[in-house]
Amino acid sequence: MINRNLLQIYASSFRKNWDLPALSEYGSGQAMTYADLARRIAALHLLYKECGVSQGDKIAVMGKNSFSWVVVYMATITYGAVIVPVLHDFNIQDAQHIINHSQSVMLFINESIFDEMEFEKIPSVKAVLSLDRRQVLAEHPVANRKAEKFLSRLPEKMRRKYPHGFTTADINYPEISEESLAEINYTSGTTGFSKGVMLNLRNLGGNVRFGIGSHLHYRGSRALSFLPLAHAYGCAFDMLVPLAVGTHVTILGKLPTPKLLLKAFAEVKPNLIICVPLILEKIYRNKLRPIIKKSSIRRALKIPGLKTLIFRKIRNELIEALGGQFEEVIVGGAPLNHEVELFLHSIKFPFTVGYGMTECGPLISYTPWRQFIPGSSGRTLPTMESKIAGSKNPTSEPGEICVRGENVMKGYFLNTDATAAVLDAEGWLHTGDMGTISDDGTIFIRGRYKTMILGANGQNIYPEEIEAKLNNMPYVSESLIVERGKHLVALVYPDYEAMDRDKVSNESLPKHMEQVRTDLNRLVAPYERIDRIQLIANEFEKTPKRSIKRYLYNA
Repeated sequence: MINRNLLQIYASSFRKNWDLPALSEYGSGQAMTYADLARRIAALHLLYKECGVSQGDKIAVMGKNSFSWVVVYMATITYGAVIVPVLHDFNIQDAQHIINHSQSVMLFINESIFDEMEFEKIPSVKAVLSLDRRQVLAEHPVANRKAEKFLSRLPEKMRRKYPHGFTTADINYPEISEESLAEINYTSGTTGFSKGVMLNLRNLGGNVRFGIGSHLHYRGSRALSFLPLAHAYGCAFDMLVPLAVGTHVTILGKLPTPKLLLKAFAEVKPNLIICVPLILEKIYRNKLRPIIKKSSIRRALKIPGLKTLIFRKIRNELIEALGGQFEEVIVGGAPLNHEVELFLHSIKFPFTVGYGMTECGPLISYTPWRQFIPGSSGRTLPTMESKIAGSKNPTSEPGEICVRGENVMKGYFLNTDATAAVLDAEGWLHTGDMGTISDDGTIFIRGRYKTMILGANGQNIYPEEIEAKLNNMPYVSESLIVERGKHLVALVYPDYEAMDRDKVSNESLPKHMEQVRTDLNRLVAPYERIDRIQLIANEFEKTPKRSIKRYLYNA
């Protein structure tokens, strides 16, 4: 295992990969070498120093993925300050609360977002700078304008600081403790309560060192970044690990629609793909399932030789559609639909499912695709421990998954009660996820502890498992299983695209849903059977990472 301090890992990477491409913006033709990135980081360090930013001060960044976003993040942690990423999808009131709660002294933001803000409502912020151009958008006190004056003279200041030009010898980042706070990442969870996860250099470094040691990215490899960098998953494995080894990261910077993603995959040809389940589930639902549901294909799949040929053709076409040069697809951020998972495994598609949470920055478990066990979430990392609380037989009897080790957070910022609720005296993080763990540390997740329903006869019912089956039924786009009195009710948002394709009217939809309910109840245990399906008119309200806000529908 690599033992170097995280900041020195970056100093070494920037020197070693000086002339290699570091970042590109998809579709714009703009690119940045590791030398360019190091220079821009150095320039921002000068600005921080001029504005009186000290090690440990908080710097907030809110905007879409971009060159500037990456520079702000990397410059902040390599200065010894604390980065506060704010998801650009947060509403303005929540964003302003996070900025204030984190005690941020500077804010970097897209101008279109700042137009909706009221500067006087973020009083701790001394200066607001644009992520779109070199511009100070607001400053306090107005009469001083220290940041604005310095920013206009920044090129001159850089020439004076580095009269012979900025070179590899000028990359010097502070030697600070791995226990130093590096990031406060506010969760976008489904419970309606956002908490500031405190991640230190050790937590971030644990993820980065594992990524380096596992060769997930490597010098000269290519990555396509389309997950939000403000979220721990995308941040760690689309930015922090790649930049530590010399990978060329192409930033999508646009809404990752399936059409745009497939085009970008074909052009960038990434060597590793980091994605959420929704990407593969949409490909399966829209492209693959219609093929395998054809009567001629179903008949052919019953013949062993033809089945092998068909599966090989589907696998090769899917790999080619995703660029054709990746080692594996790592799925994380949410559970992968079981039907999709089994099909991809049956065709030998190179994918694996990992497990993590913001509180671990994010990685807890991972297994390379050749060793991946369907239904699992990978093996617990070597630098982490896992156990099942409240279970006499953790390999078969579900209980709450608890973890501790290098990646586990310091706690929640200014929230001792919330910290005490999840971190016990022995350092175990209580994840809130229910599951089992095999003898070799492989984790199998059943559902969330808070969403588990206790059946009439005392059985544990995991709504997520029923929803996974229901979401594969005709004309179901997404669903939630809730308890209404003593009955299980399925809330369903219809798949209007499929209805239009099959010419199914709104009037006939309840009849189809009753058939769906009948079919679903044949697939689940008796105590999991649904008593009623309730149609809803609009999509479920979601967090910025597209998880349903369950708490809104439990009443």
